[in-house]
Formats: sequence, C-alpha cells, structure tokens
Amino acid sequence: MATTFDPFRDLDRLLNGAMRTPASAAMPMDLYRKGEEFVAHVDLPGVNPGSIDIDVEDRTLTIRAERSQDSNDQVQWLSHERPSGTFARQVTLGYGVALDKISAEYRDGVLTLTIPVAEEAKPRKISVSHAGNGQEIKGSTVDSDEDDNS
Repeated sequence: MATTFDPFRDLDRLLNGAMRTPASAAMPMDLYRKGEEFVAHVDLPGVNPGSIDIDVEDRTLTIRAERSQDSNDQVQWLSHERPSGTFARQVTLGYGVALDKISAEYRDGVLTLTIPVAEEAKPRKISVSHAGNGQEIKGSTVDSDEDDNS
C-alpha cells in the first residue's frame, strides 16, 4: 500500500505540538471578577494537595503542582495521554489587588484562588464642603456601607 507524503500536514502537526505549552494544557484556568474580588479556578485533577505551591513575587503569582505517574517498568503503554510531572503557571497581577489577602482552596481537583481588591482601589464617594467667604474646600471619605444603612 502506498502512503502519500503531505509536508503541510506534518508541518501543521509539528507546529501545533510546539505552540501548545504543556503547563497551560495541564493547568487550564478560568479567571473572573465577582464584586470586590477576583476568582481563579485552576483545574488540577489527580494532583496531591501537598504538592501545590503558590507564591507571589513582584506582582507575579506562580502556581506549581505535581501529578505523579504510576510508574511501573513492567508496563507497555498503549496510550499515555494524561500529563504527569511538575507543572507551573504564572499570572501577572495588576495593581489594586490585596496581595497579602489572597486565599486558596483545593477541592475536587480544582484549585480556587480568591484575590481581594485592595481597599485603596475600591470605589468610594468623596463629599465636598466649603467655608462661606473663603476658598477652602474640605474632602472626606464616605464609606459605602454607611450609605447602604441610610
């Protein structure tokens, strides 16, 4: 049986493999804002929770995790598609988040990070008062919780 050589098919296959990073393929993430916090869900099925390491340095959040492979020298693999080893993912955090208040929870194979908005980045109302003849203008911060209680 003759096989046809298709260089474009082989090039596509090579480029697709090179462009897909193993870390992002192994750690897909959803990130959204909900009220006054950002929430990230990172899929880490089969990861030992003790191997998860999360660091923040200079506004870069780094997540590392390890998925062990059941290695058995006596096994002849027929299909080996599940990634194993150490994976890492980095996310650059913007200004206005409370880096010291980030929390993480791992449940059912999903790592959930909660990243609060920093107090100084939250919207607030500023009331303006003035003195009769002078040009003095004083500003004061009004807490949004007080507005809700009125």
